[in-house]
Amino acid sequence: MKLTETVQTGDWSNEKHVPELSVKRLEGNKVEVKAIVGSEIAHPNTLEHHISWIKVFFQAEGGKFPVEVASYNFTAHGEDDILSVPVASGVIETEKNGVFYALSYCNIHGLWESSAELN
Repeated sequence: MKLTETVQTGDWSNEKHVPELSVKRLEGNKVEVKAIVGSEIAHPNTLEHHISWIKVFFQAEGGKFPVEVASYNFTAHGEDDILSVPVASGVIETEKNGVFYALSYCNIHGLWESSAELN
């Protein structure tokens, strides 16, 4: 089995593990990217069950491979009543259109993926 065969997808409004991606062109060549797990259905973030990380990639039109543009680790899972909220946001610069991909990892339910186009 290949790792890619283990990645799950779904509708983020019905499944609490799928990273919801939003992309928005700002002034100039700047693009705001936000990935969140659990915006519609909250994901538990306990030591026993949590989102460990979110990675965001961008594949420019005509590009051969996606490029990792962000990596976020969530490490507070209830110690001293501190909980990570799996939200990742940032800004990149590109003149090109393309596709953003988000990949999230739940320590119990594995890898989850979504994508959003940048036009």
